[in-house]
Amino acid sequence: MKSLCLVTVGVLAMTLLIASISLLVAHVFQTVVDLQVKQGTVLKNGTETFEAWEDPPPPVYMQFYFFNVANPLEVLQGDTPLVEEIGPYTYREYRPRVHVQFLDNGTKVSALNPKTYVFEPEKSVGDPEVDLIRTVNIPAVTAMEWTRSTPLQFATEVLLLLYQESLFTVHSVHELLWGYKDRLLSTIHLLHPEIDPVFGFFNKMNGTDDGEYVFLSGETNYLNFSRIVEWKGKESLSWWTTKACNMINGTDGTSFHPLISKDEKIYIFSSDFCRSLYLVYDSSGTVAGIPTYRFVPSSMVFANTTVNPDNAGFCVPPGNCPGTGVLNVSVCKQGAPIFLSAPHFYQADQKFIEDIEGMNPKKEYHETFLDINPLTGLVLKAAKRMQINVHVRKLPEFFETGNIRTLIFPVMYINESVLIDEGSASKLKHVLLEASVVTGIPFVIMALGIVFGIVFIVLVCRSRGISEESTEDERSPLIRTS
Repeated sequence: MKSLCLVTVGVLAMTLLIASISLLVAHVFQTVVDLQVKQGTVLKNGTETFEAWEDPPPPVYMQFYFFNVANPLEVLQGDTPLVEEIGPYTYREYRPRVHVQFLDNGTKVSALNPKTYVFEPEKSVGDPEVDLIRTVNIPAVTAMEWTRSTPLQFATEVLLLLYQESLFTVHSVHELLWGYKDRLLSTIHLLHPEIDPVFGFFNKMNGTDDGEYVFLSGETNYLNFSRIVEWKGKESLSWWTTKACNMINGTDGTSFHPLISKDEKIYIFSSDFCRSLYLVYDSSGTVAGIPTYRFVPSSMVFANTTVNPDNAGFCVPPGNCPGTGVLNVSVCKQGAPIFLSAPHFYQADQKFIEDIEGMNPKKEYHETFLDINPLTGLVLKAAKRMQINVHVRKLPEFFETGNIRTLIFPVMYINESVLIDEGSASKLKHVLLEASVVTGIPFVIMALGIVFGIVFIVLVCRSRGISEESTEDERSPLIRTS
């Protein structure tokens, strides 16, 4: 009977150990979890995934920072500009998706994404209605660039004199953001109705959308979850000079497919940047106790053409490349000489930083990043940071430009950030706990196998010990001779 128990314990221990190792090698339970995550990450009406995509619960904040010009007269004489950063002016951003329609048997979803901004005074440095900023007169600079060496040049000069316009102007934060009626643009509007008489960096962008998007639902392939396939009815852009640069790649940056690995590129299409870009793995960390991978824009995205020849398609006109870290987006901004970069020219050519006194780029404040949970693809923390600059130069045809040097002049930058809320974090932790329990089953089986193995060893040792401890009489012969 004892031998039978011993054999049973030994066989059970060996079976459990072999089973656990087999399950670990075959990734059976990890495959089960991955399959459940894939099946659950689909844009399907009535699911939690769809509801979170349609109206994301985590609060989004938009912070605006302005560069106030301290020495405008000296700049017109050719001196280095001195700017002072003023901000943040913080707004709560509401961005639900509306007019959602399912297309092609649920494999595609179309939607509009209007954004509404509500001022948050307790998170801001001042009152945007009151605080004044001296900055580049973008309407005047744009008009001069439009009409130089054209028959309208003289008329533009007359209007600049009539309205007493100069290269720099003073307006409130509210006016610069949401718009003010510009006299010069109003006059041009009479001849060219397509020119908006109101100028503001976010003019007509509060409570409005940037066009209809068509997304893949992830029904047929989890890797296509929320990937954009159309914007404004088109499958590609038309601003740039190569097919690759005009491609619409990736999601809108608010959601990603599950099961993200460290070696993949995360693609995003941003209408603000007028292009697609990609991010690469930077580091691992945690947000609210949840594991994350941090992705940041690759240095190749805004590299000059000597480092990344593929960026030549973003040089408009062809061959006119501004340098590393700066993107000329005038082609998608009605011809206004607008250039985009990271705040304070972070990771841009050193010349841009040295040309402006007051630039102090720092990774922790000026880098765009995404903290993504690799299992679910959910964004736990993120910051999109973008600086708006104006290309200024001396134009002999217009005395308003004085002797200013050719500069990429910083005007303002934004920090659009999100952090997962407590409710969403709690739900995600519960999902991750369930996944950990399932994937931990092989280790539980292995632990049981080890326990039974220890019991088996103990029983074997005890049985041997008992046999060795028999008495002298038990060891003596049965028949004794005298």
